[in-house]
Amino acid sequence: MQELELKYGCNPNQKPSRVYMEDGSDLPITVLNGRPGYINLLDALNGYQLVKELKTATGLPAATSFKHVSPAGAAVGQPLNDTEKQIYWVAPDADLSPLACAYARARGADRMSSFGDFISLSDVCDESTALLIKPEVSDGVIAPGYTDEALAILSAKKKGNYCVLRIDENYTPAPTERKQVYGVTFEQGRNELKIDDELFSNVVTKNKEITAQARIDMAIHSPIPSAT
Repeated sequence: MQELELKYGCNPNQKPSRVYMEDGSDLPITVLNGRPGYINLLDALNGYQLVKELKTATGLPAATSFKHVSPAGAAVGQPLNDTEKQIYWVAPDADLSPLACAYARARGADRMSSFGDFISLSDVCDESTALLIKPEVSDGVIAPGYTDEALAILSAKKKGNYCVLRIDENYTPAPTERKQVYGVTFEQGRNELKIDDELFSNVVTKNKEITAQARIDMAIHSPIPSAT
């Protein structure tokens, strides 16, 4: 699919509205359910590039909650203890996959800001994660894939209108990115900063020890991709 027509742009009066690839290639996203809007796709794509970077940096499944092109929460898939389950509104007996843990943490970081969000997942969405998403007020989700059970659960949200997007996990954006503001085109190289142990190797404090958990926390709080 080379072009996707949208309901409207940022506001209902901004028509026509569409997304497409300037080079004429196929879009890296497929709509599995619902109909995404302009801001939905901004949230989806900004969120996905963030979770992809977090997965690369930590080796753990990652999830984000985006609202109006700003991250309301981002996290990786570390197990939840009983106290954390209470904090993140997860049933004490819930059987959570690592991806579900990542989503619970991301959504629970700021539940007010996450209300009506768009969710991005680094890994194939499983049933455990879909069951956590099911009761939440959310506009949609993007992931590299979905199990049959997860897709059925998500497609039933919002009376069957919940937006479910699949992204090609092998898609690589062009090295130069552009955007227009008031008819003026901005151009810059993509932010390809590699977040790894070498980035954190220059420890300027007397205490040179950085625990494994601290490295994960630092990777999550490193500069994230700007909205484009």
